[in-house]
Amino acid sequence: MITNVLVANRGEIACRVFRTCRELGIRTVAVHSDPDADALHVREADLAVRLPGATPAETYLRADLVVKAALDAGADAVHPGYGFLSENPAFARAVTDAGLVWIGPPPGAIEAMASKTRAKELMGIAPLGEVTAADLPVLVKAAAGGGGRGMRVVRELDDLETELKAARAEALSAFGDGEVFVEPYVEGGRHVEVQVLADTHGTVWVLGTRDCSLQRRHQKVIEEAPAPGIGPELATELAELAGRAVRSVSYVGAGTVEFLVADGVAHFLEMNTRLQVEHPVTEAVFGIDLVALQLRIAEGEALDPEPPDPRGHAVEARLYAEDPAAGFAPQTGTLHRLAVPGHVRLDTGYTDGDTIGVHYDAMLAKVVAHAPTRAAAVRALAGALERAAVHGPVTNRDLLVRSLRHPEFTAARMDTGFYERHLDALTAPAEDPYAPLAAALAAASAGPSRFGGFRNVPSQPHSRSYRSVPHDTAYEVRYRHTRHGLEATGVSSARGGTDPDLNANTVELTLHDTADVRVLHAAPDRVVLDIDGVRRTFDVAAYADGRVYDDGRVYVNGAALTALPRFTDPSEQRAPGSLLAPMPGTVVRVAEGLGEGSAVTAGQPLIWLEAMKMEHRISSPASGTLTALHALVGHQVEVGALLAVVQEEQS
Repeated sequence: MITNVLVANRGEIACRVFRTCRELGIRTVAVHSDPDADALHVREADLAVRLPGATPAETYLRADLVVKAALDAGADAVHPGYGFLSENPAFARAVTDAGLVWIGPPPGAIEAMASKTRAKELMGIAPLGEVTAADLPVLVKAAAGGGGRGMRVVRELDDLETELKAARAEALSAFGDGEVFVEPYVEGGRHVEVQVLADTHGTVWVLGTRDCSLQRRHQKVIEEAPAPGIGPELATELAELAGRAVRSVSYVGAGTVEFLVADGVAHFLEMNTRLQVEHPVTEAVFGIDLVALQLRIAEGEALDPEPPDPRGHAVEARLYAEDPAAGFAPQTGTLHRLAVPGHVRLDTGYTDGDTIGVHYDAMLAKVVAHAPTRAAAVRALAGALERAAVHGPVTNRDLLVRSLRHPEFTAARMDTGFYERHLDALTAPAEDPYAPLAAALAAASAGPSRFGGFRNVPSQPHSRSYRSVPHDTAYEVRYRHTRHGLEATGVSSARGGTDPDLNANTVELTLHDTADVRVLHAAPDRVVLDIDGVRRTFDVAAYADGRVYDDGRVYVNGAALTALPRFTDPSEQRAPGSLLAPMPGTVVRVAEGLGEGSAVTAGQPLIWLEAMKMEHRISSPASGTLTALHALVGHQVEVGALLAVVQEEQS
């Protein structure tokens, strides 16, 4: 029997495997890079082994170091998790050659299916050869690995070479394999997949369908089981195709067969020879533990002849540290608090006080709701996310809530183009002027502050300023102290500036003209207002996290605010045309021949950053001349770092 498992991974999936191992009485070993030395998965393991370095190529993609770590720690089995080396047949062979148990499919099956080009050949599908204009649009994909990395949609033939180069670089960084291929891109399809599980005794479980159509950058955001709107005939066809894929390579273990369904026709995409990120929705519906079953299969046990019957519906949302309104730019910093209420499952690799860095995936957690019906599960998940305390970097939480409540999703009419159609509306600011008001009253109740605080002289007007995160709306809140306590007098707001009084877009809200507002209670952590006879309670949490102006970040009922100083630091001012790093990362490329004095055109790609295993392109905001270039290939940059300056040409 297996007694000690090393998980060749990090973050949420390592913690999830450890949880099952603990329940089964199995000891655990973590591996970690230098940035992950104090990560949650390291703290939760019985033993941990350092992988020197920071980048995936130096650490989690080093098969030799991972195998050595397993031997040094006395592990007798290795679980690969997902991503990194999970679909690398050479790694699987290295594990078994070292006398360790591999908790996954045979290396030959991985070799056949983990390369998407070979998998398609097994299923009788050939990738495109030379691409012509008639083939467009096409999809460039990484042959090894998934998660949307190394994937590009190409609609113009002139863009193909550029996108191939970018996809190869991203795939090499994420998976250690730069092989890519090209296939037709099917518009308006749904991403539907089938979970399979096979033992060494010839039993194959086909565990229903999942829908993963809501994606950004070809990476799944919301998943559910079973896939809604799949008729019995199509469901049978999908199950048969999945079973055929499993048996064609004598597959053993957990895997997922993915399809694109369009106009009632299933198009085979790939088989993932590993556990999927979204496996919890299948676990919830079938009442099983897929990791426990993986361990049983690795120990040679047989599955029951038939799987359990499915019950109800499950929906999962991936909570990312990213800004959907800024092209899903990854965010970093301290996660002060993460708490999700309700009867939901929370799988995470972070806990309060942890740091979200630049080197790895931006996913903070997966939140899963299970209920008797789809509508009930969707409602429960949206409600739990809406009430969650997520204090730290900007996240996609609001996008998830709005997506779950969008009529197209609730009616199960979504497809993979959902965010292309609706992203602008889903990320539009939904401002609540009472949130900054509550923040100001909470701060005032705690005493004077350098963020606009004054001595508490009765009847003297006071003001505090805040900027909403990430919508970049500035608020000025006015209040005064009276013998009866604090009294709110007004709130003004301005989009895109830091000083509401100086911004042309200022909107004045004199509270007593628009609503009868009374302050019932004001304390540093809670403010209670009576607004037109309706009592509203605001929970307030403030942190000094040293981001902007060494500012205080304030969270009010989910709204994130930054306290602004009374006077702007001149060093923060930037010249027009400044290109700032939208996220922390590494400069991996600069446009060929680019230098000071170069002529550039609007939209021309100038600089490429890599952050959290994804490439991000920085383009010229206007046509003109490059007057400064500070970005150097290989250098790490922080968010807001000045990369270059473009002086716009005068017409």
